[in-house]
Amino acid sequence: MDKRQKMLETLKKYIQAWNDHDIDTIMSLTADECAFYTIAGETEQGTVHEGREQVRAAFQAAWTNIPNAAWLDPEFFILDDNRAMNTSLFRGTDLEGGKHEARMVDLYTFSGDKIAIKSAYRKNRPAVK
Repeated sequence: MDKRQKMLETLKKYIQAWNDHDIDTIMSLTADECAFYTIAGETEQGTVHEGREQVRAAFQAAWTNIPNAAWLDPEFFILDDNRAMNTSLFRGTDLEGGKHEARMVDLYTFSGDKIAIKSAYRKNRPAVK
């Protein structure tokens, strides 16, 4: 299996783990030196989480804040030997009962066979009750 096929297989497992709310599998597919750039925050990258502990906590917060969060109908694109992206429909209900549904894109940078950077982008759409 070539490098790009391995990246595609990793992304498929990764998105499935997000939908399964399986933080251990997600982190097993994440490089030791890792970062997560959220959809919003104080910097041009959103909120920046660096290192395994920060990244793990930020990922788990997705399910804490939106317990039924799901990333539906993913499509995957391998851009080169170290970068990839996927699109999906994000759907879930927050703790106040607000329903979220928006298209999103995640950009990834790989280090070897693992994801080193996840940068999330989502359409800004208000929650509906």
